[in-house]
Amino acid sequence: MATILIVDDDAALREGLAETLTDLGHEAITAASGREAIGMVSPATDAVLLDLRMPGLDGIETLRRIRADGDAPPVIVLTAYASPENTIEAMRLGAFDHLVKPIGREALRELIARLPPRQRQQQDTASADDSGLIGTSEAMRRVQKTIGRAADADATVLIRGETGTGKELVARALHVHSRRSASPFIAVNCAAIPRDLLESELFGHVKGSFTGASSDRAGAFRDAGSGTLFLDEIGDMPPSMQAKILRALQERVITPVGGKPVKVSARVVAATHRDLARLVASGAFREDLYYRLNVIPIELPPLRERAQDIVPLASHFLALASEGRPRPQLTDAAIDKLAHAPWPGNVRELRNVIERACVLTQGVLIDADDLDITDAPHDEETEPSDLPAAVARLEERLIRRALAACGGNRTEAARQLKINRQLLYTKMQRYGLGDEPASGNPTRAVGKDDA
Repeated sequence: MATILIVDDDAALREGLAETLTDLGHEAITAASGREAIGMVSPATDAVLLDLRMPGLDGIETLRRIRADGDAPPVIVLTAYASPENTIEAMRLGAFDHLVKPIGREALRELIARLPPRQRQQQDTASADDSGLIGTSEAMRRVQKTIGRAADADATVLIRGETGTGKELVARALHVHSRRSASPFIAVNCAAIPRDLLESELFGHVKGSFTGASSDRAGAFRDAGSGTLFLDEIGDMPPSMQAKILRALQERVITPVGGKPVKVSARVVAATHRDLARLVASGAFREDLYYRLNVIPIELPPLRERAQDIVPLASHFLALASEGRPRPQLTDAAIDKLAHAPWPGNVRELRNVIERACVLTQGVLIDADDLDITDAPHDEETEPSDLPAAVARLEERLIRRALAACGGNRTEAARQLKINRQLLYTKMQRYGLGDEPASGNPTRAVGKDDA
């Protein structure tokens, strides 16, 4: 039995949650305000269900004060008004989860079942800024929660996603919501810089070290100081630079062209639209660098997989494009067209379509015919061009399918694939599947599964 503190200014919701928890065999205590709740938290409190919008002391401030106690219980934030900002801020302040009301009986049962033991968790009191991450779909909320949890860590983050999904927005959100936010955010597109200049761009150079080096240059690592260095399209980095980046990440030391080694302290966030695991399998990307980058993976979903975010995004872009003049409205036909478009260019394409319609449309309504949406381009690189990459792609697909079929139970997945469990773990790590959640499903009795 768990003792759960329910904090909500709505008496009906408060009592409804308490009744459900009691039916599930737990003890429920209630508080009508954040200030009342702070005085009720005790060592006997196993968890707190905390409303976000309350008069006086709101949910975020209540969370901050509860988490100031090093032995604070897990806090689950509940809100009917989820936004990227309050999701990220709640997770950054140490919330166990951030859920949208209403929460059903079974969801409540599952939530309590996965509550961790009471433990000390790190928290920070810095205020949050607008991240620009629009979307309340479950896929985007997972991204927002990961940003909140990872913001104050020093570990390297690898952001993966198709072109136009907003990888730099995620990198900036990680920076803005971190304790490094007062230091610089430096972005470098590794694919846009000529190979012979990339080393100087990242590590700097000393005057006279090569033709055209007329003065010293600090380079991106040192420009970032104690802030964040964002390496975009790292999958396009040449092999010679991959080795130098690996050394910089491992030893926190860089060597400017023609200079001496220098210590650096910037946090590195990398991004790519490429399948790095496949590039590793084909020998085009260093395996050791891949693992060094992929400490905290963040997978950005394509826009076609988060359809419920399309209209809020379109409204946001309409507001930006019509700033200083009356904002046109989307007709029902226009909304339907937006919702059913393929969006091969993802959020970036949606923004372009809205801005173009806003400029070219006469009047106060944007209709379906005013939206110039192109068909999806043909992808000539859908199949690998070499055997190792093709084998790696097939292996990854089969492992994902087996894990999904077994509900994440890795022993059962290994049995389905007819490989031993340790080999499955090795391959999951190679393909970046190590962060897949382990199943709570019990494994049926086996003998020596790994024999």
